[in-house]
Amino acid sequence: AISSLKAAKANPYYASSVEDARSIIGRIVGSNKLVILSKSMAAAELDLRSYLESQGNEVWETDLGEFLIQLEGVKPMHTIAPAVHMTREKALILLKGKLKIDVKEDTIESIANTAREFLRSKIIRADIGITGANALAADTGAIVTVENESNIRLVSSIPPVTIAIVPIDKIVPTLLDAVKVAIIQAAYAGLYPPTYINIVTGPSSTADIEQTRVYGAQGPKELHVILLDNGRLNAKSNPLLGEQLYCIRCGRCSFECPVWVHTANYWGGPVYGGPMGIIWTAITIDPIEAGKLAYLCLQCGRCDESCPVGIRLSYILRYLKTIAISGSMSKL
Repeated sequence: AISSLKAAKANPYYASSVEDARSIIGRIVGSNKLVILSKSMAAAELDLRSYLESQGNEVWETDLGEFLIQLEGVKPMHTIAPAVHMTREKALILLKGKLKIDVKEDTIESIANTAREFLRSKIIRADIGITGANALAADTGAIVTVENESNIRLVSSIPPVTIAIVPIDKIVPTLLDAVKVAIIQAAYAGLYPPTYINIVTGPSSTADIEQTRVYGAQGPKELHVILLDNGRLNAKSNPLLGEQLYCIRCGRCSFECPVWVHTANYWGGPVYGGPMGIIWTAITIDPIEAGKLAYLCLQCGRCDESCPVGIRLSYILRYLKTIAISGSMSKL
């Protein structure tokens, strides 16, 4: 993947930990910049918005749900639908109270349009755009994202410098594989066919003059790709936790979980939530703490039945419970 990214004139970096990734991104971004983010669980792993703000940058989420969550100052309540818990009345209070914006009508459409106008003013002036990735094709270095709002498309194409944070479990062999992953994620999140599938392979370029390719046409002049480990390589050596690396973050297991219905993403860990969230907490933070959270799992198996890639979620959660009891990684 790294050689393919370099061939596409992208700048790849390997980050073994949260600290490594923050340091790399911090050097690229610097300070006193206007930064826009697409919804990204990888960025959430890094607590990236808070980190960049602490470095003196102005940072905005561009996904409507994440934007409202940013204003509310709470944890996203679902992987795909972060503001699934929020009423229109609450959204109105946030826009009027936090941003002093007048919303013309008490309708969802008016709220969305008001947020669109505010965010467009930020997007068009942004210095840096940061996205995640649904998949990265090792053969070409192509980054594939799927969405319905078009904010990822804007974040990855308008700023002069863009950064993609790609967890290494998102690397697949070919571009065809990457597109399939994106389509499956959209379908199990409840959107098929997806409104937008984006493919980004390197910075923008043109070869219209004397067939000489130069970089920085109408899109970004620079593309930086952060390949994030954060516990994933270590998990690969564990037969059970390694299964979770196939997770496409569709969040279907959460919708099917009787516990999540009552807790939302308050159950699952600091970043992720629901059945898959507990296992990602084990991989990226601490398996013992994740095991303690797993004790709310009813072992009903509905998450197993709903997972599009066949991860044995309830079985792994039972394994994490044994880790919480023993205080160490137990034998399988």
